Amino acid sequence: MIRQSYLFTSESVSEGHPDKVCDRISDEIVDLFFREGAKAGIDSYQIRVACETLATTNRVVIAGEVRGPAISNDVIIETARKAIRDIGYEQDGFHWERANIEVLLHAQSADIAQGVDAAGNKDEGAGDQGIMFGYACRETPELMPAPIHYSHKILRLLSEARRSGQEKHLGPDAKSQVTIRYENGKPVEATQIVVSHQHMKEDLTSEQVRAIIQPYVEKALPAGWITGNTVWHINPTGKFFIGGPDGDCGLTGRKIIVDTYGGAAPHGGGAFSGKDPTKVDRSAAYAARYLAKNVVAAGFADRCTLQLSYAIGVAQPLSIYADLHDTGKVDPAKLERVLMEVMSLSPRGIREHLKLNRPIYARTSAYGHFGRTPDDEGGFSWEKTDLVEVLKSKLS
Repeated sequence: MIRQSYLFTSESVSEGHPDKVCDRISDEIVDLFFREGAKAGIDSYQIRVACETLATTNRVVIAGEVRGPAISNDVIIETARKAIRDIGYEQDGFHWERANIEVLLHAQSADIAQGVDAAGNKDEGAGDQGIMFGYACRETPELMPAPIHYSHKILRLLSEARRSGQEKHLGPDAKSQVTIRYENGKPVEATQIVVSHQHMKEDLTSEQVRAIIQPYVEKALPAGWITGNTVWHINPTGKFFIGGPDGDCGLTGRKIIVDTYGGAAPHGGGAFSGKDPTKVDRSAAYAARYLAKNVVAAGFADRCTLQLSYAIGVAQPLSIYADLHDTGKVDPAKLERVLMEVMSLSPRGIREHLKLNRPIYARTSAYGHFGRTPDDEGGFSWEKTDLVEVLKSKLS
């Protein structure tokens, strides 16, 4: 039996968090290869990027494997500098213009390429083995779990205020965490709120930082969720002046739960950022979210978890599993068969259906890959609910 009354917590981190700086740079490199590939007339299906970034005090290392257009290290370094500048780092310990940036990208392994590339009658294979999960629920209009949704929203509002100049004392690095009380299976109240936010004026106290931050938290959460019993923890260490990669080393792919469902659903383990969509860690996780969201949007369940599995070099998924968490209005086994019919879940099929061979990845690097609004340039295409009618026709 599903538990109905409980507390659940999720966290988010801002675009200035050290790991998110690295995710942003890695995804900017993915976008760069798609843009430059298009200019060079290279088939987007031939582009491969697996880019990892490390950032520490005034130093950035970009490493990994690529295939596609010839791009000089100078261009890659300039791309990284622009990303760091856009995030807002102009500090002594981490400055977009003064940081030492090293590029260690090399050609993709021929052994991997022969398994992934299409050849003759062989379709394009998955870029690696693994399991991927997608999830959707009715807790928010975006069909996302409430704790992660509102943790993201708090930091996005604060980021907008910082970038606009409205809150000049806030720095780029920040973390949030929201604990929500569920009653009869529904989120009803925030019991604990944690925000740690870098401040650019060194002598600000936690109370002064709270005075800046609290209005944005109150704006982010639904009316009535903050009560007299809500416990606040704002900059609980007392000071957060040294931030970003100067305060803590950053690495690509260390915030995978922040990127997905905040722990409310399983995660396959693979990170997203820095990977082109032949890597099913990324593309199949997007496909699983897309299908789960359409199942819930179509009214066939209040909650839906989907698992997909792949083997490197093999085109078709090895398995698909649907869990409707005792809220379903359709047989899960039938649902699994229908989902395989309405969308090709091969790497090529996913990329074609969701139009993933485009420079749409830098925008995913902070505030979650899911629960976002599809945009005019094709970003967040996996958040569309355009399969609702076809699912209804096949399952009703």
